[in-house]
Amino acid sequence: MTDDPTLLVKERLTRLLDEGDASDPIAFRGLQYDLGLAWVHFPEGWGGLGLAPNHQGVVDAGLRDTGAPGHRTEHFFGLTMAGPTVVTHGSDELRRRLLRPMFTGEDAWCQLFSEPGAGSDLAGLSCRAVRDGDEWVMTGQKVWNTLAHIASRGMLVARTDADAPKHKGLTYFALDMHAPGVEVRPLRQITGEAEFNEVYLTEVRVPDADRIGDVGEGWRVSMTTLSNERTTIGGGVGPPGRGTGAIAEAVRIWDEEVVTQTPAAKDRLVQLWIQAEALRLTNIRAAQNRKIGNPGPEGSIAKLMFAQVNMDIYELCVDLLGPGALVDYDYSMRRADQLGLTGPPGSSRKMFLRARANSIEGGTSEIQRNIIGERVLGLPGEPRTDKAVPWKDVPRS
Repeated sequence: MTDDPTLLVKERLTRLLDEGDASDPIAFRGLQYDLGLAWVHFPEGWGGLGLAPNHQGVVDAGLRDTGAPGHRTEHFFGLTMAGPTVVTHGSDELRRRLLRPMFTGEDAWCQLFSEPGAGSDLAGLSCRAVRDGDEWVMTGQKVWNTLAHIASRGMLVARTDADAPKHKGLTYFALDMHAPGVEVRPLRQITGEAEFNEVYLTEVRVPDADRIGDVGEGWRVSMTTLSNERTTIGGGVGPPGRGTGAIAEAVRIWDEEVVTQTPAAKDRLVQLWIQAEALRLTNIRAAQNRKIGNPGPEGSIAKLMFAQVNMDIYELCVDLLGPGALVDYDYSMRRADQLGLTGPPGSSRKMFLRARANSIEGGTSEIQRNIIGERVLGLPGEPRTDKAVPWKDVPRS
C-alpha cells in the first residue's frame, strides 16, 4: 500500500471502476464503501481511509466523469448529516449496522429535531423518552421534517431527564420510521408541494442499541449534526461549478426570456452573480481548510449567506419574467420526492416561493447570526436565565 494519500485514492478508485457493477447501484456503492471511498475522511473500516476531506473530490470527480451511479436526493440527510454523526458518536456496533446501508442507499434518513413548541430552541424540546429495560418508549411530536415520508430512519433527539437543565437532559437516537406508533403527516407548503412533514410518536419503542452517544449527551451529538447541516446547506460539501445553481437560472432568463434588458436589471444580475461566486469560493476555501470530518461554527456564515443570496436571485428571476411569473405554475397538492434548495431550468416560479424557507430550515438566519457573533467573533452571548434550571421548571407557553 502506498504512503501517498492521493495515489492511494486513485488506486482505490481505479479498482472500484474496474470491479464495480455500475448497473447495480447498491452493489456499486457497497464496494465503494468497502474500499474506503464513501467518506474518505472517516476512519478505515467505516467507509473511509482516515484522510483529509479534500481527497473526496478526487473520488467524486472520477465517478462523475465515468457516469457511475450517483445518490438520489433522498440520501442527502444520511450522507451529509447522519453519517458524520454516527461515525463520531456511535459505537462500533452501531457504525457496523448503520453506515454501510446509509451509503449504499438502502436506508434513507430524515431529521427529527424541531417541535411545535421548540423550533429555534432545540434544547427546549419536550418529546419524551422513558427507559424500559433495553428499550425506550417515545411520545411526542416533531415538525418540519423534510422527506420524512420516504425515510426509513430518523435522527431523533428526545428528553430523557426532565430534572436536568434543558441542554443536559437530551439523548440522541436512530429511529426506525416504520416502527409501530410512528405516524407521518404531510405539511402542504406555499408551492403546493408537501416536502415537509409532521411526525407523531405514540409510545414508540426504540431499542437502546439504537442510541447514538451516551444518555444525556444528545445536545453534544446534535451539534455534530447541525454543524454539518449548516455547512451542507451553505454549499460547503461539494461546492457547485462557477456560474451554476440559482444564478444560472437568472442568467438563462436574461438571455432567453427578457424582452427589455434595462441597465438597472443588468446591474442587479451582475451584483448577484458576484455574490454567488464569492459564496462559492468561500465554500471551497472552507472545505479545503477542514482537516477533520466535522465543521465548526463557520458553517453558519455559508448557511446565512446562501439563504439571502438564493432568495435575492429568485426574486430577480420573477422580476425579469414580469407578469409571466404569475402564470403557468401548478399549485396543486403533491408529495415531493426531492429537496427544494435549488431547482432546474424553468423552475424560478416555484423557487421564488420555496426559497422563503431557506432562512428558516437548518436553523434560522437569526440563530446563525447569534452563532457567528458568539463563536466566531467572540462577542458576549445573550443572557440565558434558564441555562441551569431543571427543564421541568422552565416556564413554557
